[in-house]
Amino acid sequence: MEDYRRIADRIADDIAAGRLKPGERLPPQRAFARRRGIAGSTAGRVYAELVRRGLVVGEVGRGTFVRAAPPASGHALAEPATTSPINLELNYPSVPDQSELLAPALAPLLRPDVLTESLRTAPATGTAAAREAAAALLATPGWHPAPSRLVFAGNARQAIAAALASLVRPGGRVGIEALTYPLVKEIATRLGITLVPLPMDEEGLRPEAVAAAHRSAPLSAVYVQPTLHNPTSVTTSERRRRQLGAVVTDLGLPVVEDRIWSFLHEGHLDPLGAYAPERTYVVDGLSKRVAPGLTVGFLVAPEGRVEQVAAALRSGAWTASRFALEAAVRWIADGTVDHLVRAKRADAARRQALVAEHLTGFSVRADARAYYAWWELPYAWRADAFAAAAADRGIAITPGSAFAVGGAYRRFQRAALSGTGAAPGGTPAQSHEGLLDSRAQDCVRLGLASTPPQELAGALRTLAGIARTRS
Repeated sequence: MEDYRRIADRIADDIAAGRLKPGERLPPQRAFARRRGIAGSTAGRVYAELVRRGLVVGEVGRGTFVRAAPPASGHALAEPATTSPINLELNYPSVPDQSELLAPALAPLLRPDVLTESLRTAPATGTAAAREAAAALLATPGWHPAPSRLVFAGNARQAIAAALASLVRPGGRVGIEALTYPLVKEIATRLGITLVPLPMDEEGLRPEAVAAAHRSAPLSAVYVQPTLHNPTSVTTSERRRRQLGAVVTDLGLPVVEDRIWSFLHEGHLDPLGAYAPERTYVVDGLSKRVAPGLTVGFLVAPEGRVEQVAAALRSGAWTASRFALEAAVRWIADGTVDHLVRAKRADAARRQALVAEHLTGFSVRADARAYYAWWELPYAWRADAFAAAAADRGIAITPGSAFAVGGAYRRFQRAALSGTGAAPGGTPAQSHEGLLDSRAQDCVRLGLASTPPQELAGALRTLAGIARTRS
């Protein structure tokens, strides 16, 4: 019997060559199986493989459609795309003179005597200086992680993978927000983990949803983004964090808390690790604070679990390089990281002001501190069709289906549509009623960080014009 991957390769070739166009519907799986002379189960695996590669999207009750501007590498949100001049999928912030700020700390590392030491391998637990620096950087008013609980990965994604690998066996179930960071879905697939979508509301993950899912079939862990959730930009209140901490403690459930965007939030909210320290694995990193090309991922493990996480880092070849650790220590110590954080907070607010200006009148969920916006499109638009129309105008955006877990998700329904989610003063400009059942294709995420502001403004004007053609 022909391998399903080879069949998927041929369809991928058809998509790349334009023989299958964005928005085009694939045959139902049964019809596909009959035409190809393959089993129905094989057809299902072909379609699942195409979804995994990001080439198609399945819509419940409607069928399977070719995605707009499929990424060549399968990592649309992690690597630069080359199909569109203006990329609102990629989301790595940079500020003017960033390289000039970073260079002085690197110069001493290039001396031959220092470089020799910096090019040696580093253990998963890093160095004493790195542990002290990271613990100080991550501390909040009510949470001061012990340096001894720090381990280091090449980036935050690898830290997430190591935490999950240390907690969940293949076939295990992990509770996760119904909308989530897409690469976590890929990590779960590679680790053989089943993701269980959990309902959200206007404060993020609902504690009772965690308990209900665990009672239905035991969960091995929970993954959550309580601060500036990607893609919705929701931030969980202190009260809700306490409730979540109490629930996971009562259930004995480990939590992997992703705080990669939390540096943009000036409220200094304590992580879940402050409320359930014996259960929470706190993940953060420097890729957004500093730069993606030379970065470090941080993972604060519960007491007594450091070695298990370190073993997962080593087995996955996910440990940080010593050169990156040395650079991180210097950037933290000399104030460079703090300077960049302040600059990027101001930059995010300016970009959200552009969203507020150019997408006025549309239903957009965004926090003025975030580098992304979640746009509920006019009802006449499907997200893939809208993304295809945007690609035709040279703009790459991400359909909401990329963030959905298990084929369904919740969306924000704003109470007022007169403005968007960002205000120049730095506070959210709109309210919302909650998260309602919806179709993933109704929304798109706009990444605001990687495009120069003038180009971003032009792209937003263009997108608004496209949206109004079917309003």
